[in-house]
Amino acid sequence: MSQQTEPRGGAVWALVITSVAGFMAALDNLVVTTALPSIRKDLGGAMDDLEWTVSAYTLTFAVLLMFGAALGDRFGRRRLFLVGLTVFTGASAAAAMASGIDALIAARAVQGVGAAIMMPLTLTLLTAAVPAAKRGMAYGIWGAVNGLAVASGPLIGGALTEHISWHWIFWLNVPLGLALLPLARLRLAESHGTGAPLDIPGTLLASGGLFGIVYGLVRGPADGWSSPMVLTGLFAGAALLVGFVLYSVRAKNPMLPMRLFRSRAFTGINVASLLMFLGMFGSIFLLSQYMQGVLGYSPTEAGLRMLPWTGMPMIVAPIAGILSDRIGGRPVVATGLFLQAVGLGYMAAVVTADASYAIQLPGLIISGIGMGLYFAPAANLVMSSVLPKEQGIASGANNALREVGGALGIAVMASIFSAQGGYESGQAFVDGLRPALMTGGVVVALAGFAALAIPARRPEVPAENATAQVSARVPETASH
Repeated sequence: MSQQTEPRGGAVWALVITSVAGFMAALDNLVVTTALPSIRKDLGGAMDDLEWTVSAYTLTFAVLLMFGAALGDRFGRRRLFLVGLTVFTGASAAAAMASGIDALIAARAVQGVGAAIMMPLTLTLLTAAVPAAKRGMAYGIWGAVNGLAVASGPLIGGALTEHISWHWIFWLNVPLGLALLPLARLRLAESHGTGAPLDIPGTLLASGGLFGIVYGLVRGPADGWSSPMVLTGLFAGAALLVGFVLYSVRAKNPMLPMRLFRSRAFTGINVASLLMFLGMFGSIFLLSQYMQGVLGYSPTEAGLRMLPWTGMPMIVAPIAGILSDRIGGRPVVATGLFLQAVGLGYMAAVVTADASYAIQLPGLIISGIGMGLYFAPAANLVMSSVLPKEQGIASGANNALREVGGALGIAVMASIFSAQGGYESGQAFVDGLRPALMTGGVVVALAGFAALAIPARRPEVPAENATAQVSARVPETASH
């Protein structure tokens, strides 16, 4: 049974603290990309070393997300949130002060550890603090802030690098982290999951499997998909994940109960999340390069021109949260995913080596509205598809799948781009970009169909007790 102390603050404080923490963790996925030339100039290193400044964070973040959620459930979600935030903040300072490329890579890996502990607990802490009737709006704001962080990473990284120094990409996290630590200690309520002992075999199988898969995905475009290390990572990772599933079916207290996937709501939203991040991450990764390398914009100018896409969730997501409270999350999520697919398809049709900004604008706006409609209801669907005591691991599993989807998206898009085009000229870049964007649009459309597989269900009348309210929403999960 989930145990929870009385809230020390209120829903507003919980929303602010968890949103800012989520922003910090999500931002560092792509914030380094536009700073790589400056980092190389200062610290040296080969191109493979520079890629590891991105990959080291992605690897530890994706691999340890479910373990971080399990630690929070076992030892206290607020307590582990504080631990993760402390590690993340300290590692950010270490990255900012790195004197060599190896030190920077190591700091980035530790950053990922802190983010993996902190990130999945933001949703469970927010859920505990917000009344059931207002969760849609709260998830909307949380989702908007996280979506903005993912999408604006290249802009923020480019602006700080261009106008101040690449070190400030990491220094930015330090005052935010130091401000959040006392607020989280004083204003968040403590809560626990089932109280079951840690699942060590399951943790090792899941972490090893995710490490192999993500390692293969992030190294595939650089080392070649037939590279022995890449193939070993992919096949060994897949084998370990199969072993994790078989073990979890039989284990008494598994880290991720397989019975959760008997719920169409849980399965549908997780498949949709993986596919959505696959299409979105890869598209943003290539479009930010297109605007700079082909159209000639500076990092800051490119980021500003992408604001109709990347900034739209700040406007749309809170509205989407309110809509999901009134009509249910399924139609809102599906509509958002199909709109984003349309936007990516439009962009693929109009990109040229000298495309005007005006002709790109409709695609950016449509994609932005779609992304904003997705984030808030998706969070609500994840958290309402399981029992309260299982919300920590549900959040961890969903975040892990999103991270794997993001890594897969960059790998797939980069491979399609390299096969069809290249960096030799503007036209060569467009020749590779167009099929990659089309692929992204198709993948996001498939995410929309996955969302439609979620059972149609109007929100229940809010119960006084959140446990009763959420339990009422998951008859499928409980009945199997």
